[in-house]
Amino acid sequence: MIIKQAEFEQAIWTWLEQVVIGLNLCPFANKPHRNKQIQVLLSDAKSPEQFLDDLAHAFGLLDSTDAKVLDTVLFATPNLFADFMDFNDALDWADALLAEQDWYGVYQIASFHPDYQFAGTAPDDDENLTNRAPYPIFHLIREESMNRALDSYPEHDQIPERNIARVSALTDTEKKHLFSYLYKD
Repeated sequence: MIIKQAEFEQAIWTWLEQVVIGLNLCPFANKPHRNKQIQVLLSDAKSPEQFLDDLAHAFGLLDSTDAKVLDTVLFATPNLFADFMDFNDALDWADALLAEQDWYGVYQIASFHPDYQFAGTAPDDDENLTNRAPYPIFHLIREESMNRALDSYPEHDQIPERNIARVSALTDTEKKHLFSYLYKD
């Protein structure tokens, strides 16, 4: 079942606005945000089976709604996948769901997690901040929209390096402000 809990949802919107859009980590996020084409869905799943049911529902919502109304979904699981390795396993299940529903080439998933860690990095490396969010988030993206955005953005292949430089340039005070959910006492 999809739930809407104001506290969780507000934390995700704040992260999107201050980190993703505010730091311009995703140069494609501002337009759908401005046009109110992004929806945050929260799952209260406490098991992988519930998670997959809720994820299928979220993809179904995206699939049945015109892109001019709903272009992308931030699907969060605040009660599940606190462990980053479990989250990685869930990404494999999500990919299997895409294949099962014949949605490859139609949708893709970007991943964000409070403990996100790229392969070959140390847990505290700045580059991990580019994919750290207040909760485990599966960003459901329409490939058609992504392809249009990439076609219109010069040197899009340099976005990851630019993002790493951007978060690395933040002061400790800025990091603690923008990523306050990582600095809980």
